[in-house]
Amino acid sequence: MEQLSLICQVLVALGLFNVWLLRSGKATPYRGKEATTMTEEFAAYGLPGWSVAVVGFLKLTFAVALLVGIWVPELVRPAAIGIAVLMVGAITMHLRVGDPMKKSLPALTMLALSLVAAA
Repeated sequence: MEQLSLICQVLVALGLFNVWLLRSGKATPYRGKEATTMTEEFAAYGLPGWSVAVVGFLKLTFAVALLVGIWVPELVRPAAIGIAVLMVGAITMHLRVGDPMKKSLPALTMLALSLVAAA
């Protein structure tokens, strides 16, 4: 179980870095409504502009904590739970705007991986 948790930690961290650092300004089939960037997606959910920075900061901070958690295991559970909470929020936003379930798959996957890492 320890190896599985470690794999999940790394996958979640790398996934978050990918989405928030490399692809935040790019279109993907998983963005809410018809958004093509992260900023447009948050606007489509009716969230204020500043929320992009706050959520991005939290997700990247938790991602770093997951990687540091390889050497400092006490960081893993709080970081993984924090990510899980944010993923529940992401899924809720997709449902709120009537997105098809397909658009929630990345958040559902990250939620599952975060819960395994937290266990």
